[in-house]
Amino acid sequence: MRADLTQKYHQTPHAPGVYLMKDARKKIIYVGKAKDLKKRLGSYFARQDHTDGKTAALLAMVRDFDVIITASDHEAFILESNLIKEYRPRYNVLLKDGKNYPLLRIDMNEPFPAIQRVRRIQNDQALYFGPYSSSRSVNQTLGQIQKIFKLRKCRNTQFKNRSRPCLNYQINACLGPCCLKVDEQEYKQHVKDAVLFLKGRSGQVIQKLKAQMQAHAHALEFEKAAQKRDAVTAMTHILEKQVVVAADLKDRDVLALAVEKEMAVITMMIVRSGRLIDTVHYPVDPGFKESHEILRAFLWQYYDVTRFLPDAVLLDREIENMDVLASRLSEQKHRKVTVHVPMRGEKRRLVEMADVNAARELEKLRIKTEAAQSAVTQVQALLKMDRMPDRIECFDNSHLAGQDPVSSMVVFTRGRPDKNAYRRYILRDMDRPDDYAGMTQVLTRRFLKTEKEMDFPDLLVVDGGKGQLGMAVAVLKELNLAGRFAVAGLAKKDEAKGEDMDKIYVPGRSNPLNTASFKQGLFLLQQVRDEAHRFAVTFQRKRRKKRSRLSVFDAIPGVGPKRKKLLLQQFKGLENLKAASVDELTSLPGITEKLAEQILARVKAEGS
Repeated sequence: MRADLTQKYHQTPHAPGVYLMKDARKKIIYVGKAKDLKKRLGSYFARQDHTDGKTAALLAMVRDFDVIITASDHEAFILESNLIKEYRPRYNVLLKDGKNYPLLRIDMNEPFPAIQRVRRIQNDQALYFGPYSSSRSVNQTLGQIQKIFKLRKCRNTQFKNRSRPCLNYQINACLGPCCLKVDEQEYKQHVKDAVLFLKGRSGQVIQKLKAQMQAHAHALEFEKAAQKRDAVTAMTHILEKQVVVAADLKDRDVLALAVEKEMAVITMMIVRSGRLIDTVHYPVDPGFKESHEILRAFLWQYYDVTRFLPDAVLLDREIENMDVLASRLSEQKHRKVTVHVPMRGEKRRLVEMADVNAARELEKLRIKTEAAQSAVTQVQALLKMDRMPDRIECFDNSHLAGQDPVSSMVVFTRGRPDKNAYRRYILRDMDRPDDYAGMTQVLTRRFLKTEKEMDFPDLLVVDGGKGQLGMAVAVLKELNLAGRFAVAGLAKKDEAKGEDMDKIYVPGRSNPLNTASFKQGLFLLQQVRDEAHRFAVTFQRKRRKKRSRLSVFDAIPGVGPKRKKLLLQQFKGLENLKAASVDELTSLPGITEKLAEQILARVKAEGS
């Protein structure tokens, strides 16, 4: 242990508080709390050996630490949670970033509220539902709402500037308030019913829809009555799939944790009005926490994101500061929320059910992880690497006839896609296809940032055969990176020559490697290559689409690059520009009334 850390530890008081561990770049990598900071830090810095591998791995990266003293253990608990939210330390238990767990948003203050899929909660007084555990689950819910309640999901700029209803109206998934005469109060009623549905109040919605159906029938409005009938049928099918698990008809979240080595899964059973409406699983990295700390950290972060709170939270184990969490949730809900571990009866049965589901999900995760690790091990053996290729990077360039050239970098960590580490690059100063120039530019830009932002890969995969591999090796030599990590080229099979497998090339060898005994490893490298290609092509299409949309200005005399940039900076896109007035445009330098009219006529004609 470094002498400066030991000395700093000895100066730490016996007091409650929070400690922040930092790496060589002064970045906070771990936040913890303690009733007694001196004792807790002693478990790190006073011991000579650490049998726990995780603790040893953490301390190997620690170069400094700070402490913040609090008045009580409860204050330390709240401060720890706030600091984790602010810094998102690498080795704390973290609910995935908001961009990974989607939510649904409805702003009731709009005249015709839309239901939108979003990634983050804003402080905007809108209603948020979620987070959902996957894109699939949120899309399924969104599809049900579109089918039953027919709410719009377009953005406000699109909504204001439409000249005819979109495809959602054509397929009977939207009422079309953008262009058609839709009663605002009737639409708002649809929205309120959708909110009840999202809160798990399907039974209430069905009763309301049946009453509306009868009213329309008595008024001889048979088309409207048929619409309500179809909505009741769809809602009834959904309700039939929801099992009644509690006779008291209360709202509960039931949580259980399953942990195994470096894997953990938290299962949440969502019970609304006594019905089990969903079971979701959240894989989490245990970090350096004990099981009760994992669950506590998850709960604090989860209920900071979600806006709808149940009457009770049932847990499969005791957690520290359970009373503080209950108090915080009650304050958010403006009504009492209990957090406890049931020991018997119906509630205990629910927790045991969650336990079984968490164990099953962890087993699935373990099988996937072992398969990925096996593939990584095969890659190491195939390429005869001296270390495990835990971090694999692959680059792919994409362009269309030399236009809009881009490159992508994808990262697989321990055999699984690590999408937070993906990067996209716009290739500059390239007016014609040039693989070598593109490779040089993207590798240079990527590895110049290594010391500050990213670690070196264990393996760099190049899409292509000997030629592309040779280019990559030459670039790495120019950057003085030759030999710092393994490099391999992956070429597609030539079916005309009777080849049945892709080929792997390595530097210093003219023939491809024999992959017959390493099919799992080959498949992993194919996954990496295909993902890099998908990511690059998707980005290139977006760039091309954006450029084609902006080309609308090219046909307007008097609008050059500078004025084009000025217009886009001022109005933040074509949709806002379409909604602008002539006076707003003429307020910009160099734009006359005649030019403003030409610009508006052109952009509106483009969108019609």
